[in-house]
Amino acid sequence: MQSHDTQKILANLKKARGMIDKLTSMVESDEYCVDVASQINATVGLLKSANLTLLESHLACCGPKFLNAKDETTKDAFIKELVRARNVSSK
Repeated sequence: MQSHDTQKILANLKKARGMIDKLTSMVESDEYCVDVASQINATVGLLKSANLTLLESHLACCGPKFLNAKDETTKDAFIKELVRARNVSSK
């Protein structure tokens, strides 16, 4: 993973952690449902952004090695891995 991506991913994960703590407090305090839902969506957005950055970094760092491999099995496995990761992240 590229170091600038690592910093971006960590920042988003730390923000999401803080937001989850806030969400827990909001639910425990019986705050307005739409306000809680809005914060949940913001947290999900941070996690999706971290995931996308991670997958882009993986493609940039590891992609050339695997896609230029002489072994077709290695190439196919990498492609399937990316498709699987993308399918999971889009749910």
